[in-house]
Order: sequence, then C-alpha cells, then structure tokens
Amino acid sequence: MKKVVIDRYIPYEGEPFDGIAQTVRLDPSQITRESVRDADALIVRTRTKCGPGLLDGSKVSIVATATIGTDHLDFPWLDAHGITAVSAPGCNAPAVAQYVLTSIFAVGLGQPGMRLGIVGLGHVGSIVASWAGNLGIEILACDPPRERRDKGWDAASPFNAGDMPFVSLGEIGRKADVVTFHTPLTMSGGDRTYHMLDREFIGLAGKAMVINAARGPVADTREFIEGLRRGVIDKVAVDCWEGEPQISTELLRLAEISTPHIAGYSIEGKKRATAMTFNAVLRHLGSERRIDPGVAMTPPAAVSREEIIASYDPLSDSLPLKSDPQAFEHLRNTYNLRHEPATK
Repeated sequence: MKKVVIDRYIPYEGEPFDGIAQTVRLDPSQITRESVRDADALIVRTRTKCGPGLLDGSKVSIVATATIGTDHLDFPWLDAHGITAVSAPGCNAPAVAQYVLTSIFAVGLGQPGMRLGIVGLGHVGSIVASWAGNLGIEILACDPPRERRDKGWDAASPFNAGDMPFVSLGEIGRKADVVTFHTPLTMSGGDRTYHMLDREFIGLAGKAMVINAARGPVADTREFIEGLRRGVIDKVAVDCWEGEPQISTELLRLAEISTPHIAGYSIEGKKRATAMTFNAVLRHLGSERRIDPGVAMTPPAAVSREEIIASYDPLSDSLPLKSDPQAFEHLRNTYNLRHEPATK
C-alpha cells in the first residue's frame, strides 16, 4: 500500500486515504529524511523545506503544500527529479483580506476616501481591493506582472483585466494612507520582491501605515525599524517576519499590531487548503475519491464594515506575541482558527 506523510497541524476529519494509502501524521520537526524515505506522498506547510536535504533518495513522487506560499519548495530540484509539486493558491485569501481590513480599522483608519495602496493584486490583493473598494476606500494597485499582462484591472472584479490603471510602487509610497503587501517572495529578476520595502520606499511613504501579511523578507527589517524610530512610518501591522520563528523583538515592540503569521488562519481557509491538497494527492495516486471542503471556494464580492469588524480583532492575537516573543511557533501551531466575515 502507498504511504502518505501529513503535517499533523493540517486539520482534517475521517480517513480520506482509507484503502488507498497508509497515512502517518507527524509534527513538522519529525518530517525528516528518515521519516519520509519510504513515503509516496508528502503533505506539508511552510515550515517543511522540500528539496534534496529532505527528499533525495526517497520514494516521494508528489509534494502538496496546504498553503498559498511556495518558497519552501525547491521547484527546480523537484522538477528535475520528477516530483510533482502542488499548492493551494487562494485558499486563505479571504482570511488575509479580513486581517488587513480589521488591522486598518483597529488603528482608527479606513474611512471612505482613504487611499489604500495594494502591492500585488493577486488572490489576496484582489479581495482586499474588492472589499475595501465597496466600503468607499480609494484603491491604488501596483502589480508589474499583471500590468504587462492585463494593462489594467477591473474595479468591479479586481482579479480580472479592466480599465483601472496600475500605478508604480513609488506612486503607492507617495499617495497611499495605508500600504499593504501581497506578493510572493521573489529573490531576483526584474520583479524581485525581496526587500521591496526598503529605505527608498520608506522615504516615500510619509506617514502611511504599512502592513506586511505577504512574506517576511519582502520588508527589510532594519530599514523597517529605522523608519518607525524616525517617525517616517506612522503605524505598522506585521504578520510575516524575516527569520521566523526568531523574530526581531525591536520590530515587535514598535509595531502597532504584531501577530505570529496567522493572517490566513481561518476555518474556511484551512478547509479549502486541505481539500485542494488532499484531492491533488488522491488524483496523483489514481483514486477517483474527492474531499468536499464544505465551504464556498470563492469569497463574496462585498462585505459590510460591521461584518468585518465583528468577525475578528487582530489586537487579540497581538498581545500574546508581544508578551512572549519566544512563543511564536507555539502560538502559530495552536492557533484557535477563526471564521471569515459573513460565513457564520
């Protein structure tokens, strides 16, 4: 029988691989070269680096990550060794949008007419743009790859092409009252996002609030801290950190909202991610069985301010981390999953 190794923090009920494969649930620290050597499939989260260090010499033929992010997957090596790699794009995008808007509201911003700069108009950024736009917030969007492909974006459906112009990162810095990042982590090339939030950008940002719920290294931590110290940046909400789980205690202290990489941790998002990854593995193993997520796969186009605020308070997750920075991983792994807006 086939063998599937699953990160024990990926929630699911029942035995979806019963009769198809033996399943072994392991803590991320237990997913090692030895424990996966005889596995056929691996289902992980961002803490498990999937490349030669883990998989060389193993039987693994598919790696599925129950996350939007994929920078823990060594795609060139996996591809060269015939290992299929899949992720769960968009699975928790509504939850991250919820985090962004509740963070803005929690610090007293978000009035109609406010300018919100969104860097990265993909799965998450598009929902942020849709929900915020329907609340009367003005949207400025920067996304060079989409600009080359689509020219413009659709205000009514931001994930699609339209006649709304994209703007530069510099224009976002100069004009936005709040800037939120929703890009992948790209280390090189013309669309590099590594340290996109740097000294030059901070110098443009004026008194803007900055939110990083994308990837920690999108922001240069030293410049981030310096901008806060000098009062160049007004307020900060940080969910993604350089060096996780060993995070900057100085940035933690200075940030208005500090959370342990849980912006996307919703009940609905986890169900989508589980279904998307488990179904990919089931297909790969030749089974016709499919997992029903039991939740809507697409978010509503608009959610009221009252529904957003009532759905979550990011300050409730900020205090525990500020009180004990060393608890970062524990807080993340034992997080009490929340509902997305308008889902109860």
